[in-house]
Amino acid sequence: MSQSVSRRTGYLWDPVFGWFDHGSGPMFPADPLAGIQPIASHISSPDIKRRLHELIEVSGLIGSLHRVPSRAASDEELLRVHTAAYVSRIHADSELPKGGDAGDGISSFGRRGDRIAALAAGSTIAMTEAVLDGVVDHGFALVHPSGHHGLPDRGLGFVVFNNIAVAVRHIRATRDIGRIAIVDWDVHHGNGNQDQFAADPTVLTISIHQDNCFPPGSGSIDDRGTGPGAGYNINVPLPPGTGDDGYRYAADRVVAPALAAFRPELIIVACGFDANAMDPLARQLVTSAGFAALTRTVMDAARDTAHGRLVLVAEGGYSPIYVPFCGLATMQTLAGIHVLDDPLLPIVGAMGGHRLESHQQNVVDRAASFLADIAG
Repeated sequence: MSQSVSRRTGYLWDPVFGWFDHGSGPMFPADPLAGIQPIASHISSPDIKRRLHELIEVSGLIGSLHRVPSRAASDEELLRVHTAAYVSRIHADSELPKGGDAGDGISSFGRRGDRIAALAAGSTIAMTEAVLDGVVDHGFALVHPSGHHGLPDRGLGFVVFNNIAVAVRHIRATRDIGRIAIVDWDVHHGNGNQDQFAADPTVLTISIHQDNCFPPGSGSIDDRGTGPGAGYNINVPLPPGTGDDGYRYAADRVVAPALAAFRPELIIVACGFDANAMDPLARQLVTSAGFAALTRTVMDAARDTAHGRLVLVAEGGYSPIYVPFCGLATMQTLAGIHVLDDPLLPIVGAMGGHRLESHQQNVVDRAASFLADIAG
């Protein structure tokens, strides 16, 4: 093990996140007539994030992190993003014996699930405020359930509330903050944040995702914002099979220069780990080294334009084997401390597909051609 000088890195995890109930089916609720068998672990099991937390603890990295307390979002805070009818329905369904569904049939939640979903949204606010108040330089909120697919009147993709949008709206209502950038490297399109801020030129949204993976038909490269927000939404729909070099190329050609042009005062990352090389819900090949490189990109941008103010918020990631190592690499990069090598990197890093291919480069270059429309 080797160590370097630690930055003041915030970290948030609440054991209650591990108690969120996604139901008994692998994705849809168990249904014998449809052939859907019950299963011990839902594909979006919070145990995956619990395993990441435990690796952070067992590796010893936890001793160099500043723990930020969790807190629940109030209805007032949720209503800045979600409709009153939706929030009321989530509360009401959460009192049912087996809970309900956020809206798409695969986003089930158990009894009192509203409490844990509100905790995820409120904890995203808590980490963002800790960064803005200088309690920490930057931080990672390991929350569950995820949030970036959340729309005003429904959730989808295992999401109930849009955690990052709730935090951004809260900061806008309570702080003198101008430009905010949301960078989303979850493998699925960040449709919820795009929808929430499409017409807002003071919020730059960037989504790097697998082309047409989820939601179906969402995340086109031609979706660039609407009205006064035109040009301030950038989608980079990468082809399936894009590995570390393709993601690094997107970071260098799109993310870094877009942030430099926009000059945000705060950067928030929808930090999904489901582009990893072992994920069952996507077909990308990113390794822990690739996630570390993405993290360095946004850290450098935050240092140059936002006084270092950077918040990472957990989104998806469905491999219980590999997500913990991708998350640990991200946290080690944030903290500037190396405590543990990724033992799987020699395997996943040796897989074919990591080299940048011309069809991947073409997508990134087209997205990069839109950067001239961004005004800081």
